[in-house]
Amino acid sequence: MSVKLLDPELDRLEGLWADGLSDAYRAYQEDVLHLDPDVQPKLALAAALVEVGIRLQGLGGRAAPPTVLLMGDLCLARGSRLLADHATLDVQLAFAEAIQLLSSAAAAAEAAPSTRQLLQKALAR
Repeated sequence: MSVKLLDPELDRLEGLWADGLSDAYRAYQEDVLHLDPDVQPKLALAAALVEVGIRLQGLGGRAAPPTVLLMGDLCLARGSRLLADHATLDVQLAFAEAIQLLSSAAAAAEAAPSTRQLLQKALAR
């Protein structure tokens, strides 16, 4: 999938594309192959945005600086919008459950499962 096709979703996130968002996107492409081809790139990007957003927010660690925290918020908002527009309700709920699990583990200062594994499992629904 060309970056040009994803441009509207990457507005103001260009720096993140080179800083790991593109790698996360490529990692999720295999996990969406069972879905309608029209939504595959959008849901792979949604998962990548959620993963990067969680990382940027420093979930479970020290609070991120305000600008980084805002970029994380932007990633999560864009990922959520893509999910709301293109994913089934089951997939949307699976993403919410994954984020809740990660958040509760961070709040309890417990080891959290792999974000990528949780989101890959969510995409399989």
